[in-house]
Amino acid sequence: MVHYGKDLFKGTSLYYSRYRPIYPSSLVRFLITRFNLDGSGQMLDLGSGDGRLALRFSDWFEKIVGVDMEPEMIQLAQNLSKEYRVENTEWFIGDIEKYKCQSNDEFRFVTIAKAFHWMDRQAVLDRLYEMISNGGGIAIIDNFSPNGVLLPWQKKVKDVVNHWYGNERRAGNTIYSHPEITHQEIIANSKFDLEVHQILPYKQYWTIDSIIGNHYSTSFGSKRFLGENVNMFEEHLKEELLAINPTGVFTEEMNISIKLALKNRQ
Repeated sequence: MVHYGKDLFKGTSLYYSRYRPIYPSSLVRFLITRFNLDGSGQMLDLGSGDGRLALRFSDWFEKIVGVDMEPEMIQLAQNLSKEYRVENTEWFIGDIEKYKCQSNDEFRFVTIAKAFHWMDRQAVLDRLYEMISNGGGIAIIDNFSPNGVLLPWQKKVKDVVNHWYGNERRAGNTIYSHPEITHQEIIANSKFDLEVHQILPYKQYWTIDSIIGNHYSTSFGSKRFLGENVNMFEEHLKEELLAINPTGVFTEEMNISIKLALKNRQ
């Protein structure tokens, strides 16, 4: 497993909170129904970011714990909890091993949204198996593109990003290395039972500002990689996108995959 260091998402939190697309209600409804959530038990959100997904479940558990490596993200999650007056959340800086050393909590439901690829996946599943009650499970959530073809505006964004950031995708203190073994295979070879689901596609609308902001929210798009070239990068991208569509509004069909790791009752 590649170790990316502690600064993987350093400096991205405000862009993450403002510009990352929110998860659709259809995802939340599916998980509530699939796990028969009724307000009892505890939930863990691993790689919780700013807490945007965990807080959607605040009415469905007695307690929710969010765990993330980035202190800036945890601070945003704490602020959102106060703003929304959600009192049954706890936020923890670290990884699952560090959390386990300080708590013996048992969880009915765990979410890992767009974060599993950063983790030592088999080790995380082994640890979570000990922490999840019988009949509970994990929802590993990610975007997927069935056709894998970039839209013209997405290809232009990629070209401009490569021009200013380089062709190698930086991540933390090294270069990103995509896992060769799929999440699905990792779960299938674990102690958990596997289910795979997809949410119906939905449209996401983007403006030039939100495209740039979303880019800055990513590990590879951190502003710090640009140095003094921030303004030139932004002007270049704006010019290229407006040449494609002068209105500055773009659409994308979003697809969400849910891989469930289920701990059956014994």
